[in-house]
Amino acid sequence: MANEPYRAVFLRVHPTGKMVLSLTTELDGKEGEYAQLVADELGVPALDVKVVPADTDRFGEGHGFNTTPSGGTPAAISSATGKIRAKAQLLAGVALEASPESLKWDNGAFATEADRTQVRTIADLALYAHGTGALPPGVEGGLDAQTVYRE
Repeated sequence: MANEPYRAVFLRVHPTGKMVLSLTTELDGKEGEYAQLVADELGVPALDVKVVPADTDRFGEGHGFNTTPSGGTPAAISSATGKIRAKAQLLAGVALEASPESLKWDNGAFATEADRTQVRTIADLALYAHGTGALPPGVEGGLDAQTVYRE
């Protein structure tokens, strides 16, 4: 439906590895669960994930989005973390001089099959993505992801 309001989540990983999860929805009491979901999926401490509900600084006001709490928020967060991991895997491939497909995600880091001591965590890759390393062709700097969804 063309006039159905949308919701969105935006996940930004700062060069320090700390994260901000911005939501279009208002407080629903599950912000700690959302931080833990990001933490579990990206291998970081939940305390490193700040959740900002009704983030008008990021999304503005109006624009046809729905601010009521949503049961679809966890799936949208998982989608955003998946995008972050996919981009991080590309960056890890360049950083580790390995094919991204050959890397394994283990305990919050990408590692090569040949040498499991050569690893890159999401925090390592966030710093890398913000200008300390070469980027793969066609890949922009930074480590951010957004998911827009409707229920």
